[in-house]
Amino acid sequence: MRMLAELQPLLDASGVTPEFRADLETFALTGQAERVAAPRHHPRVKVLRLLAQLVHAERALPIDKVEVDARTGCSDYTGTLTVFTVDGGARSFEFTWCCAWRAEQQGWIDGWGLPDQIRAAHEFGWDCFEVWQEKALAPS
Repeated sequence: MRMLAELQPLLDASGVTPEFRADLETFALTGQAERVAAPRHHPRVKVLRLLAQLVHAERALPIDKVEVDARTGCSDYTGTLTVFTVDGGARSFEFTWCCAWRAEQQGWIDGWGLPDQIRAAHEFGWDCFEVWQEKALAPS
Protein backbone atom coordinates (compact mmCIF):
# COMPACT_ATOMS: atom_id res chain seq x y z
CA MET A 1 0.00 0.00 0.00
CA ARG A 2 1.41 3.37 -1.07
CA MET A 3 0.27 5.21 2.05
CA LEU A 4 2.08 2.72 4.30
CA ALA A 5 5.28 3.24 2.31
CA GLU A 6 4.91 7.02 2.75
CA LEU A 7 4.44 6.54 6.49
CA GLN A 8 7.61 4.47 7.05
CA PRO A 9 10.14 7.36 7.08
CA LEU A 10 7.81 9.44 9.26
CA LEU A 11 7.50 6.56 11.71
CA ASP A 12 11.27 6.01 11.67
CA ALA A 13 11.78 9.65 12.74
CA SER A 14 9.06 9.58 15.41
CA GLY A 15 8.75 8.58 19.04
CA VAL A 16 5.92 6.07 18.56
CA THR A 17 6.05 2.86 20.57
CA PRO A 18 6.86 -0.36 18.71
CA GLU A 19 3.37 -1.62 19.62
CA PHE A 20 1.68 1.45 18.14
CA ARG A 21 3.79 1.18 15.01
CA ALA A 22 2.80 -2.48 14.58
CA ASP A 23 -0.88 -1.61 15.09
CA LEU A 24 -0.66 1.28 12.65
CA GLU A 25 0.78 -1.09 10.04
CA THR A 26 -2.02 -3.58 10.82
CA PHE A 27 -4.58 -0.79 10.46
CA ALA A 28 -3.08 0.16 7.10
CA LEU A 29 -3.61 -3.39 5.86
CA THR A 30 -6.93 -4.29 7.52
CA GLY A 31 -8.67 -1.10 8.65
CA GLN A 32 -8.69 -2.26 12.28
CA ALA A 33 -6.20 -2.26 15.13
CA GLU A 34 -6.35 -2.09 18.92
CA ARG A 35 -4.25 1.07 19.25
CA VAL A 36 -5.98 2.94 16.38
CA ALA A 37 -9.53 3.48 17.58
CA ALA A 38 -12.06 4.97 15.19
CA PRO A 39 -15.52 4.17 16.65
CA ARG A 40 -17.45 4.83 13.43
CA HIS A 41 -16.40 3.83 9.95
CA HIS A 42 -13.65 6.09 8.68
CA PRO A 43 -12.01 5.69 5.27
CA ARG A 44 -8.70 3.99 5.97
CA VAL A 45 -6.72 6.35 3.76
CA LYS A 46 -8.06 9.39 5.64
CA VAL A 47 -7.11 7.90 9.02
CA LEU A 48 -3.65 7.09 7.68
CA ARG A 49 -3.24 10.66 6.40
CA LEU A 50 -4.21 11.89 9.85
CA LEU A 51 -1.66 9.61 11.51
CA ALA A 52 1.02 10.74 9.05
CA GLN A 53 0.34 14.34 10.10
CA LEU A 54 0.48 13.34 13.76
CA VAL A 55 3.86 11.59 13.58
CA HIS A 56 5.24 14.38 11.37
CA ALA A 57 4.02 17.29 13.51
CA GLU A 58 4.57 15.65 16.90
CA ARG A 59 7.79 13.68 16.26
CA ALA A 60 8.93 13.50 19.88
CA LEU A 61 5.58 12.36 21.26
CA PRO A 62 5.82 8.77 22.63
CA ILE A 63 2.51 7.68 21.06
CA ASP A 64 0.96 4.46 22.33
CA LYS A 65 -2.68 4.76 21.21
CA VAL A 66 -5.01 7.14 19.34
CA GLU A 67 -8.75 7.72 19.22
CA VAL A 68 -10.34 9.45 16.24
CA ASP A 69 -13.62 11.34 16.43
CA ALA A 70 -14.26 12.81 12.99
CA ARG A 71 -16.58 13.22 10.07
CA THR A 72 -15.58 12.66 6.50
CA GLY A 73 -16.75 14.43 3.37
CA CYS A 74 -15.78 14.21 -0.27
CA SER A 75 -12.80 16.55 -0.02
CA ASP A 76 -12.35 16.80 3.74
CA TYR A 77 -11.83 14.97 7.01
CA THR A 78 -12.51 17.02 10.16
CA GLY A 79 -12.53 16.24 13.84
CA THR A 80 -10.50 15.58 16.95
CA LEU A 81 -7.62 13.18 17.49
CA THR A 82 -6.82 12.13 21.05
CA VAL A 83 -3.34 10.76 21.57
CA PHE A 84 -2.36 8.61 24.55
CA THR A 85 1.32 8.42 25.47
CA VAL A 86 3.39 5.76 27.20
CA ASP A 87 3.64 7.87 30.37
CA GLY A 88 -0.17 7.84 30.74
CA GLY A 89 -0.60 11.34 29.36
CA ALA A 90 -3.07 12.42 26.72
CA ARG A 91 -3.15 15.25 24.19
CA SER A 92 -5.87 16.27 21.80
CA PHE A 93 -5.67 17.87 18.36
CA GLU A 94 -8.34 19.48 16.21
CA PHE A 95 -7.78 18.88 12.52
CA THR A 96 -9.12 19.45 9.06
CA TRP A 97 -7.55 17.68 6.10
CA CYS A 98 -8.98 19.20 2.93
CA CYS A 99 -7.68 18.60 -0.58
CA ALA A 100 -10.04 21.28 -1.99
CA TRP A 101 -8.45 23.84 0.36
CA ARG A 102 -4.96 22.73 -0.74
CA ALA A 103 -5.97 23.04 -4.41
CA GLU A 104 -7.25 26.56 -3.74
CA GLN A 105 -3.93 27.42 -2.06
CA GLN A 106 -2.08 26.17 -5.14
CA GLY A 107 -4.44 27.92 -7.57
CA TRP A 108 -5.34 24.61 -9.22
CA ILE A 109 -8.66 24.55 -11.07
CA ASP A 110 -10.25 21.52 -12.74
CA GLY A 111 -12.15 21.40 -16.03
CA TRP A 112 -15.36 22.53 -14.32
CA GLY A 113 -13.75 25.60 -12.77
CA LEU A 114 -13.62 24.08 -9.28
CA PRO A 115 -10.57 23.54 -7.07
CA ASP A 116 -8.71 20.50 -8.46
CA GLN A 117 -8.97 18.45 -5.29
CA ILE A 118 -8.01 15.22 -7.06
CA ARG A 119 -4.68 16.69 -8.16
CA ALA A 120 -4.06 18.10 -4.67
CA ALA A 121 -4.82 14.75 -3.00
CA HIS A 122 -2.50 12.92 -5.40
CA GLU A 123 0.36 15.41 -5.27
CA PHE A 124 0.22 16.34 -1.58
CA GLY A 125 -1.21 13.13 -0.08
CA TRP A 126 -1.35 13.51 3.68
CA ASP A 127 -0.01 17.08 3.57
CA CYS A 128 -3.34 18.88 3.02
CA PHE A 129 -4.02 19.96 6.61
CA GLU A 130 -5.83 23.27 6.74
CA VAL A 131 -6.18 22.97 10.53
CA TRP A 132 -3.85 21.25 13.00
CA GLN A 133 -3.97 22.64 16.49
CA GLU A 134 -3.74 21.28 19.97
CA LYS A 135 -6.79 21.76 22.12
CA ALA A 136 -7.17 21.55 25.86
CA LEU A 137 -8.50 18.29 27.19
CA ALA A 138 -11.51 18.44 29.49
CA PRO A 139 -10.59 17.55 33.08
CA SER A 140 -11.46 13.96 33.95
